[in-house]
Amino acid sequence: MTRPAEVLDLPGARLRRPTSADAGALHLAVTESLEHLRPWMPWAAGDYPAAAAFIDEATTRWHTGRGYTYLITTGETVAGTISLERRIGEGGLEIGYWLHPAHTGRGLVTTAARTLTEQAFALPGIDRVEIWHDAANTASRGVPERLGFTCVDPHHPARFAHAPAKSGIEVVWRLARPKE
Repeated sequence: MTRPAEVLDLPGARLRRPTSADAGALHLAVTESLEHLRPWMPWAAGDYPAAAAFIDEATTRWHTGRGYTYLITTGETVAGTISLERRIGEGGLEIGYWLHPAHTGRGLVTTAARTLTEQAFALPGIDRVEIWHDAANTASRGVPERLGFTCVDPHHPARFAHAPAKSGIEVVWRLARPKE
């Protein structure tokens, strides 16, 4: 099975597969980000004891080809995560991401999403990449806009549990494989 690269260097950052040794740093990054994440991420509603379980699940998904999760790191610091997920049907991968608030506003997620879009289109059978976000999350909206994705469904019903700031309406952005 063809998979994306396990380590991807970006200007000033790195994307890499998490390992069990990253559980403490990931836990710290999420714990420090909970107030920033709670409005948008249902999994951030309570305490976050699940870094090791998240990494185990990410490892399983990587090996089965169901998803490809990366830590976004700056130096030795975990700044967030980004992933390619097989949850939008045959031929498509969805990008999901979050960042620690100390790392927002620098183009880090945009650069990481651009890199993962390239990795997705290098995989056989992938003809589209999508980014979904809640309509109220304007920060997440900026990523697909900057990358040239097209808004294809501005009122898709929500797939995941509600969170305090969510409108319950998901916006779907798509980028098709470039024609060769």
